[in-house]
Amino acid sequence: MTDESTNRATDSATDRATTSDGAPGELVLSLRGISKHFGAVSALTDIELDVHAGEVVALVGDNGAGKSTLVKILAGVHQPSAGTITFRGQPVNLSDPGTALDLGIATVFQDLALCENLDVVANIFLGRELSPYRLDEVTMEVKAWTLLNELSARIPSVRDVVASLSGGQRQTVAIARSLLLDPKLIMLDEPTAALGVAQTAEVLNLIERVRDRGHAVIMISHNMEDVRAVADRIVVLRLGRNNGIFYPDSSNAELVAAITGATENAVSRRAGRRQAQQDVQ
Repeated sequence: MTDESTNRATDSATDRATTSDGAPGELVLSLRGISKHFGAVSALTDIELDVHAGEVVALVGDNGAGKSTLVKILAGVHQPSAGTITFRGQPVNLSDPGTALDLGIATVFQDLALCENLDVVANIFLGRELSPYRLDEVTMEVKAWTLLNELSARIPSVRDVVASLSGGQRQTVAIARSLLLDPKLIMLDEPTAALGVAQTAEVLNLIERVRDRGHAVIMISHNMEDVRAVADRIVVLRLGRNNGIFYPDSSNAELVAAITGATENAVSRRAGRRQAQQDVQ
C-alpha cells in the first residue's frame, strides 16, 4: 500500500468516525492483524479493514487472494488464527454463524441459498416465521411487501415462486431476506455474477439503496465497472495481504497492478497507447 493511499484511508476513517454514535459514518467494523492458517497454508496475513455505516467497501483481488476466507471469518464460518475483530466499538468473537447474525452481520453468499419451489414471502421469512407454531401469513406478506417497497424492488408479486424470477430478482429476494433482522453490516459475495446488463443495473441500484438506509456494505466482485459504480472505497487483497486502498476514480491500470502485482500488463499498455495518441493530437 502506498503512503498516499494509506493517508487517504486514514483521513477518511477519521472523518467518518467523528460523527455521533449510530449516525451515518459510525465505525461499524474494524479488523486489526487478522490472519488465518489452514495447516501450513497461510490464507490471510495481518489483514486490516475498517467499514463505516452508510458506506460500500468493495473487496477485490485475484482468485486465491483471501476474499472468501475473510468473508467466512466475518460470517462466523471460520475462526481467525490471530488478530482482533471490533464490531460497533466492542471486541467480538464470531464463534459461529448464529453469533455473527445476532450481532448484526448478514451475509448473502453467491449461491443465494433460496428455495426455488417456495414463494418470495416464504423465502424471506424462511426459518424466521413470525409464529413458531402457526404461520402468520398476512403479517408476513405485509412485512415482505413493505421491505421490498422500501428497496424499490421490481418483484411482480411476493406470491410468485422464486423459480419464476430472474437472476436480478432472486438477488433482490436474498438481500431483502438479509435485511429482515436489520443488520448493521451486510456482505455480498459476487452479487452481479452471471447477470445480464439490465439485471446488473437493478442489483447495483439495490446496493445503493441499502447503503442509503445506513447499512455498512462489503461487496466482493471481480467486475471493476460494477465496483466503480457503487463502491466508496476499494480494498485490494493480494496473496492474503492488504495491497492498497483505492477510490472509484482510480484507473484500471492502478487497480489491475495492485490486484496482479504487475505494473506492466495489457491494461497499462492500452492506457499508454491512448495517452500517446492524445499527446500526438
